[in-house]
Amino acid sequence: MNIHEECGVFGVISPNALDVANIIYYGLYALQHRGQESCGIVVNDDGVFTSHKDLGLVGEVFSNSILSSFPAGKIAVGHVRYGTTGGTNRNNCQPIEVNHQKGRMAIAHNGNLSNAVQLRTQLELTGAIFHTTSDTETIAYIVTKQRLTSGSIEEALSHAMHILDGAYSLVLMSPQKLICARDPYGFRPLCYGKTADNVYVVASESAALKAVGAELIRNVRPGEILVFDGTSVISRTEHCGKKRKCLCAFEYIYFARPDSVIDSLSVHTARFRAGEILAKQHPVEADAVIGVPDSGLDAALGYSKESGIPYTIGLIKNKYIGRTFISPGQSSRLDQVKIKLSVIEENVRGKRIVLVDDSIVRGTTSGRIVKLLRDSGAAEIHMRISSPPFLHPCYYGTDIDSEEHLIACKYSTAEIAKIIGSDTLGYLPVNELKTMIGNDFYCSACFDGSYPTSVPSNTRKDRFEQKLSLKIRENKEKMR
Repeated sequence: MNIHEECGVFGVISPNALDVANIIYYGLYALQHRGQESCGIVVNDDGVFTSHKDLGLVGEVFSNSILSSFPAGKIAVGHVRYGTTGGTNRNNCQPIEVNHQKGRMAIAHNGNLSNAVQLRTQLELTGAIFHTTSDTETIAYIVTKQRLTSGSIEEALSHAMHILDGAYSLVLMSPQKLICARDPYGFRPLCYGKTADNVYVVASESAALKAVGAELIRNVRPGEILVFDGTSVISRTEHCGKKRKCLCAFEYIYFARPDSVIDSLSVHTARFRAGEILAKQHPVEADAVIGVPDSGLDAALGYSKESGIPYTIGLIKNKYIGRTFISPGQSSRLDQVKIKLSVIEENVRGKRIVLVDDSIVRGTTSGRIVKLLRDSGAAEIHMRISSPPFLHPCYYGTDIDSEEHLIACKYSTAEIAKIIGSDTLGYLPVNELKTMIGNDFYCSACFDGSYPTSVPSNTRKDRFEQKLSLKIRENKEKMR
């Protein structure tokens, strides 16, 4: 798979110095579902930045001793990242910190730039040296370059947004300010809230605000820049309304927590609607509806309600295993599925089962789950998927890098059913995404190929893999 990432960002600013590292810690815990490869926190203590970043889960990276080593401060930013093949190393941990002529900056980012290769090449030709393979470093370079000729960090970010294209929801910390921004398309979610102690919090999802006792104020508008100075919030809207809003539909289908609200729509409600649609579009006679935990459960409830078929718990998830879709490497996915799920046999033995899941990408995981139910005595298994078939690569942050990895590009629905071992298979029709989400302001490019931005002529996957392969060959030649 490629080096792109789907991540979670979190930022805090307080009118008074306090233990902001702990607030970030709990916020990142609530965003852990968005990334399990690495995480990081940077605390601003009156202009002095203290950071800790490493590979691993939030609870693994931040022990009590590490958390207690952070100073009290007024501002902090944090990040959780998920890894893909080729990008799993400490250099890619965020937030990224920058020292430049006009001060310091820490930045954390969720999404992918569609013009990343072009921008990176231009920067390298002017002498820039990159230490990571993430788009975040490219954003940091461009913002820093603009800052040298701008009156403020927010003005520099605004100038940078004229250059950046694609998906970016980010939090940025300067010595005095916390700033957040969402790209003009609004591909990735971003919201902010406030605690009873007047602490402002910015997060990828509203569920993370609730985790630290903050009340959701609203979602950040596509193209909007918010500037927090500790006591007030200034909204800059010069980039708003410049592009058609295109929130990633897969946020509702899979990425986000069901208790989050994204752009005024509950994720749970969207998934429940998807299940209802599936029941109407793909009815079947069955004895029980089962959801694949976690993101298939809400859709299973919707299917059950609409069809009248009883909902039951058939699969139990080991809560300490990460999400297989965002684990690097196919062998890793296979190993994790073996220990991730177990079956409550008395609920499936001898029964006709409707099995509801959020997606089929490669088909490997779905086949393994179907086999688990078969081995537990299920009489029939009717697979229902709460998303359309994946047919195209994504350039905005979802780990779908090429059509060669997508089973729906190679086989028909009936053939896929046979491959994964189900009796029947039904997908959410792509034209029903509008019903599911309640509007048509979403990106469905991975399903229908309608890309909101220019499609990159090449990707970093090819570029870096080619460079890596060349380097390996050169080293082998030297060793002979």
